[in-house]
Formats: sequence, C-alpha cells, structure tokens
Amino acid sequence: MIRSDTWIRKMAQEKKMIEPFCDHLIRYTDDGKKVVSYGLSSFGYDLRVANEFKVFTDVYNCLVDPKNFRDGAFVDIKAEECIIPPNSFALARSVEYFRIPRTVLAFCIGKSTYARCGIIVNVTPFEPEWEGFVTIEISNTTPLPAKIYAGEGIAQIIFFEGDQPPEISYADRGGKYMFQHGIVGPSV
Repeated sequence: MIRSDTWIRKMAQEKKMIEPFCDHLIRYTDDGKKVVSYGLSSFGYDLRVANEFKVFTDVYNCLVDPKNFRDGAFVDIKAEECIIPPNSFALARSVEYFRIPRTVLAFCIGKSTYARCGIIVNVTPFEPEWEGFVTIEISNTTPLPAKIYAGEGIAQIIFFEGDQPPEISYADRGGKYMFQHGIVGPSV
C-alpha cells in the first residue's frame, strides 16, 4: 500500500525515518526567493541535494567499468551550485538521513522541474531496513551545461508498506551500501 503524508509524518516523528524532516512542502526561502520544492507532499517526501558533488570527467578514463570504477573519474566540488557538463553526470548525496522500516520499500523518482530541463535523477530503491544518506546520480542529457541547486529539492520518495515483513531485510544480509555518510561510488 502506498503511504500518505499522515503516515510519513508519523514515521518521521516516532521512528526518525527522515532527518531532518520538513513537515510541509517548501517552495520559497524565508526571504521570498523561489526554490525547487522539498519536504512533505501528499504521497511522498521531496528530498534535498546537499552541497557535495562528484562530477564525472573522462580525462583519465576510456571505459566505465562498475567492477573497477576509479575514484579519479570524478572531480569533487563543494558549492551551493553545481554545473554538470553536457552529456555527463554527477553523484551527490541527500541532505536527509533515512531509516527505512522493515515493512517498507521506498522508490525515488526525479522531480519534474529538473526532468523538463533534460536533467534525469536516478536512485535505486530504498530496501527494508536500509539506513543512510542517499547517493544520488544526476544525469545531464542535454548538449549544454546544467545547473543543480544545493539545499533544494532533487527527487521525490514514495513509500510502500507491505502487509508483512520480508524474511530477509537489507540489514539482515549486510547490504554494502548500509550507513552511507558521504557520496558512495559503485562497489561490487
């Protein structure tokens, strides 16, 4: 069953499922400037992108290999805005820390504001009992540089609750991306 804002608010307050948690949708800063929205929505939660980015560069690479991915393939950037080169991508992390309950599976989808600009966000599902900051992949599919705004919305999380817990959760099997605290690259 897909879970609503009431359930998400309760889980955030009682179980610390999302920290920090914004209990309503934010569209403007305190001084009235527009932002890409974030916070609690009707049937999901719009997470924010932090100000840490790893922008992909092909300077030292001729092959992308998930079994042997070199950290030198990225340029580390810490800034309030990140420019992603044309037809490239960046890794980032969420501002929010997530603790997914054992009976819940969450899906992350990109926000339409960015999608309408040719910027695609990809995040794998948040499995039952996964915990950590979310590593976010942001692809610029356009032939032009693309700007990403730190501290603003980047993707929406939709929570599904099963009628019973799984036999084995992500924590039970010792998932390799458990307790992420920074931007975590591929691992096999």
